[in-house]
Amino acid sequence: MQNENYELLRRGYEAFMAGDMETLKNEIFASDIVWHTPGNNPTSGDRNGADSVLEVFGKYFELTDGTFRVEVHDLLASDDHAVVLGKVYGQRKGQTIPEDYVQVTHFKEGRVSESWIVAVDQKGTDDFFNA
Repeated sequence: MQNENYELLRRGYEAFMAGDMETLKNEIFASDIVWHTPGNNPTSGDRNGADSVLEVFGKYFELTDGTFRVEVHDLLASDDHAVVLGKVYGQRKGQTIPEDYVQVTHFKEGRVSESWIVAVDQKGTDDFFNA
């Protein structure tokens, strides 16, 4: 049996892949969400607030000419946290990025309140987005 946080994050990934940023903003993310993306590239850094997180999501699609997508391999959730094992794909300037990542998420009051993305090959990710 899956808990509410599992279902919330699963719905969030479905909304992301459908380009449904309104669902992310209004139903999945806390208004004061904090999103941490490592590295040294145009998508790196800490984002505060749902609008700022959605802005970086738009950057992923912009930099990959709309080819950016994610694939969830596994999603594990408890009452307070979730972990996603996944892979991102995209194309940019003749390069392709298939990158494994881990996402660690915290929940507050039924919403995603904080999230960390950890790329398996951060240098490869930086090289891809800096090309």
